[in-house]
Amino acid sequence: MRLSITAFLDYSLPRPADLLIALEVAQTPDQELIEDLLTVGGTGPLTPIAADDGLGRRTWARGAGRVTARYTATVDVERPATLLAGLAADDVKSLPASVVSYLFPSRYCESDRLEEAVLRDYGHLSGGDKIAAMVAWIRAHLTYEPSGKLGTTAIDTMIARRGVCRDYSHLLIAMARAADIPARMVGAYAWALEPEDFHAVVEVWLDGGWRLVDPTGLAPEEGIARIGVGRDATDISFLTIFGRADLIEQRVSVTRLDA
Repeated sequence: MRLSITAFLDYSLPRPADLLIALEVAQTPDQELIEDLLTVGGTGPLTPIAADDGLGRRTWARGAGRVTARYTATVDVERPATLLAGLAADDVKSLPASVVSYLFPSRYCESDRLEEAVLRDYGHLSGGDKIAAMVAWIRAHLTYEPSGKLGTTAIDTMIARRGVCRDYSHLLIAMARAADIPARMVGAYAWALEPEDFHAVVEVWLDGGWRLVDPTGLAPEEGIARIGVGRDATDISFLTIFGRADLIEQRVSVTRLDA
């Protein structure tokens, strides 16, 4: 699937601040970047750095006043829909070193508080079947809301039974980790997502590899282009501002070119 992606950010900074921008599509075996361009206004020089797990990159800048960032890309995504049924869970002792950290609780994914409930409700299942059952429960019991509250954790979401893509993903990640299945959060662009925006999805480690899952069910996995990955929303922010800023405008558009 060939996708055309556009993202635009417009902020006002009352005082100079450092910015960490994460808008660029990552190069991975299942998504080939054909061309892209990041243009930033209102800042000094840009300094790219590698993102978490070496997947994608971020860009440092320092700005003040009106700061804008525009990103355009054309990307070929060659990824079938994720089939979880029958995938085996790996023995934790055999996990690659880079995967082990995704077994542990994190700021927004308090997996240690869900271990008893996950064992009770999903202990009879294993591997991909267990994750599929968790996804089915989340989709059946949560209500999607276009705008969410910052700082909401997986436990908050389980109690409230509502949230945005970030909240759905935090809950699935926490449940998976409580079952000793590594899970990480993915910041992404998504085709067919309504309303169009940045999207948060999940990768779970099963049968020797990362498997992409959208717990909201709002976007097909074969139309998702990863930006970056991390423990939770803290690590995948498309813009981190070390100071104060006021949002003026934000736009995201993902169009399929080969339909």
